[in-house]
Amino acid sequence: MPAKFEIYKDKKNEFRFRLKAANGEIIAAGESYPDKKSVLKGIASIQKNAPIAKIEDTTIEAEAKKPAAKKPAAKKTAAKKPAAKKAATRKPAAKKVAENKPAE
Repeated sequence: MPAKFEIYKDKKNEFRFRLKAANGEIIAAGESYPDKKSVLKGIASIQKNAPIAKIEDTTIEAEAKKPAAKKPAAKKTAAKKPAAKKAATRKPAAKKVAENKPAE
């Protein structure tokens, strides 16, 4: 299925459109229009102008003018206190009881 324009009404009951890719994901959305005739004109304008539209990347100039970002200061972590050692509570080893064997 090819991409398609979908017309719908928003919560304010105004007309809008969205362009859905073949997989159903929304790849573009239009502004609100007062009536269906206007939304159809908006879609027609995109269909006409999109194939010849150039890409203008305004982030390139903005990045060049922006001063170099400072590295954030390293976070100071509170010194960890050593865990208190628990006293060893070992049970005394069981003594082996010699079996009463008759002497040979």
